[in-house]
Amino acid sequence: MPTAYDVIVIGAGTGGYVAAIRASQLGKKVAVVEKQKALGGTCLIWGCIPTKALLEHAHALKVVQNAKEWGVMIPYGAPAIDMKQVHTRKDKIVTGLTKGVEYLFKKNKIDWIKGTARLMGKGKVDVFEGDKQTLEAKEIIVATGSQPRSVPSVQIDHERIITSDEAIHLKEVPKSLVIMGSGAVGVEFASIYRRFGSEVTIIELLPRLVPVEDEAVSAELEKSFKKQGINVLTSTKVTRATASSTEVTIEAQGADGKPLSISASLLLVATGRGPVTTGLGAEELGIAMDKGYIKVDQMYRTSVPNVSAIGDVITLGTGVHPQLAHVSSMEGVIVAERLAGKPVQPLNYEHVPGCTYCDPEIGSVGLTEAEARQRGYDVLVGQFPFGVLGRAKMAGESEGFVKIVADKKYDEVLGVHMIGPRSTELVAEAVLALRLECTVEELIKTIHAHPTFSEAVAEAAHAAHGAAIHM
Repeated sequence: MPTAYDVIVIGAGTGGYVAAIRASQLGKKVAVVEKQKALGGTCLIWGCIPTKALLEHAHALKVVQNAKEWGVMIPYGAPAIDMKQVHTRKDKIVTGLTKGVEYLFKKNKIDWIKGTARLMGKGKVDVFEGDKQTLEAKEIIVATGSQPRSVPSVQIDHERIITSDEAIHLKEVPKSLVIMGSGAVGVEFASIYRRFGSEVTIIELLPRLVPVEDEAVSAELEKSFKKQGINVLTSTKVTRATASSTEVTIEAQGADGKPLSISASLLLVATGRGPVTTGLGAEELGIAMDKGYIKVDQMYRTSVPNVSAIGDVITLGTGVHPQLAHVSSMEGVIVAERLAGKPVQPLNYEHVPGCTYCDPEIGSVGLTEAEARQRGYDVLVGQFPFGVLGRAKMAGESEGFVKIVADKKYDEVLGVHMIGPRSTELVAEAVLALRLECTVEELIKTIHAHPTFSEAVAEAAHAAHGAAIHM
C-alpha cells in the first residue's frame, strides 16, 4: 500500500518548504519530495543566498579598497580577493541555512522523501531516482520552481558559455566577462565581478538596463555602472556566440543596426528562467499548461482537483508571474491555509516588492511613473537624493535616490522606487504604505529617525508636495 499523507509537496524551495511547514503547523501530515542534496531549492542553494553572499564580499572589498579614506592601514600592499576563501565562507552560509530548513522539517515532523516525483493521478505520486516508492495524499502541491534558460542563438556549454549556476562557483576571477541580459541576475553578477576585477560588458536587448524598473532608476544604474567601468550596451541583440578553449566570441547587432564583435573569457547568459515541469507528468494528468508553466487560479488550484501549484512554475494568465522567493513563500502559506480551511485572500501582486542587490541596490514596489500615467492617473512625483543625508555621507554610500509616485487627486501613494544604499531594506516601508493605502501626507507625518537612510523616504514625500526640507 502507498504511504498516505494529507499533503505531498513536490519541491523544497522557498515555496515548497514554507507550504510544508505551514501545513504541518495547521495539523496536516506532510511529505516533501526533493531530489537535491539539500533543502531550500534554487534560492538557498543556487540563487538568492550564494549570489548575495558574493555581493557582500564585493562590498567588503570596496570598503577595503578605500581603506585610506576610512583611516584603516593596510601595510602589505593593495587588497585583493581570495576566491577560495570567498567560496568557503559562501558555502558555509548556504550549508547553515539549508541545515536550518532540515531542522525545521524534523521539528514539524515533515518527511523528506529524497528523489524525483511524477504525478500519477488519483492522489498518487511516484518517486523515482532516489527513495523509490509510491506516495498518496489528499492534496498535492507542485513547487518545482525554475531553471536558467538561454536563447536560440546561444548554446550554453557550462564552461565558457555559462549560467548563474556556474557563475556562483567560479574558482578564479575571469579576466573579462560579457553578461547577456540586464535583469536582476545580470546586473548583480556585473557588480560582483567588476568589483572583483573583471572587465565587464553587459548586453541588453531592450533600450535600458533593468527594464522592469522605473525609467529614472534605469538611468541612474547605467550612470553608476559606467562610472564603475562597466561597459553597457543597450538596444543590442546577440546573434551568435562561439566558444573556444580560451575565450568566447560574441557577435551582436548594435543599437545603430551595425554588427559588432566582442571577445571575452566567459559569457554569462542571464536571459531569464523557465519552468521545471519536464518528467513531472502534469500534461499526462490533464493539467492545463501554457508554454511549460502550470496554469492556476487566484487560489493556486490547477485544472485537476486536489492539485495546486505555486512559485516560479506557475502562470495566472494575467501577465508575467514574478519569479521571486518571497512571492513563492507567500503563495505557499496561502495554499496551506486554504487546504486547512482557513479564510484566505488572493495575493495583490502590485504590492510585491522587487529587490535587486547590485551596487547601487534597487528596491521598488507598485506602479512606475510611466505605468501610472498609462492608467490615467494625474501623477504626482517626489524625488530625493541619498547624497544629501548625513547617514549616507557617513557610510560613504551617496549614490541614488528615493522616488515616490502618487495620485494628485487623492494624494494616494501608487509606487515607490529607490536606488542606492539599503534600498532592499527600505522598500519594506513602501510596501506597507501601499498595503495600507497611505497618502503622501501620511508619509510626511510619519517620524523617521535621524540620522538614517529612511529619511530619504520622508524627504521624497515632502518633495512630492513641493516642500523638500533639505533640498
